[in-house]
Amino acid sequence: MRKQIDITVDSAQSAVDALAQASGLPKQRIKDAMAKGACWWTQKGKKVRLRKAKRELKVGTRIELFYDDQVLSKIPEPPKLVQAFRSYSVWFKPHGLLSQGSQWGDHCSLLRLAEVELNKPCFLVHRLDGDAAGLMLVAHDGKSAGALSQLFSGRTVSKIYRATVTGPLIAEDLVIDAKLDGKESISRVTTLNYDSEADTTVVKVAIETGRKHQIRRHLAGINHPIVGDRLYGTPDAAGLQLEAVHLAFDCPLLKRRQSFGQTL
Repeated sequence: MRKQIDITVDSAQSAVDALAQASGLPKQRIKDAMAKGACWWTQKGKKVRLRKAKRELKVGTRIELFYDDQVLSKIPEPPKLVQAFRSYSVWFKPHGLLSQGSQWGDHCSLLRLAEVELNKPCFLVHRLDGDAAGLMLVAHDGKSAGALSQLFSGRTVSKIYRATVTGPLIAEDLVIDAKLDGKESISRVTTLNYDSEADTTVVKVAIETGRKHQIRRHLAGINHPIVGDRLYGTPDAAGLQLEAVHLAFDCPLLKRRQSFGQTL
């Protein structure tokens, strides 16, 4: 069941009572949905998630519930904390975990799970496809998020991925520079291993730009789609065989070179 509830309360009452009356949903389901980030209201002119079911609402307060039982029933594989600093942390995001939530909830997102585990505010620095796995940075204040995001937008972060593609792909720093969505896009591919029995190749991919689905589209564009790519190749029960394995950058916050993961 998927439904959207948008109400403005006409009498002082708790959020869960107002939503139960408007939706006909059991209060326990509403509480669960609110805890998982599916309810929204406006605070100080900004639309934010409302998680407290017993929050007393004043007359005229508007709240929205985005209820999708399929989304809410998902149980995500938790991320793994690689290293934590005061202003940011490094995580390994498993396959299927989103970078950030949507209006329908955030319990299946790295940002929310990191926030709960560290009990700190969490801000998005960069993205990684939900289908992919690998290393991600999470900032813990707005200033740090801005500084780290500039590294990615300024192309000063070394980003290395490992992918398993279909067929034999023999390459040594092969440059793929096909434009994506009309924008410059550069990927560099090097062969690591070819499995003749499975007819698949493990490759190292370093990217100089960060376009949407860049590696997936570039590899599919040379007729070597990533194994398990449901969008640009063929779905596989094992999922998308793409992993961000290395991040390195000159940290403007700690004033030193930072390197995480494998260089391959």
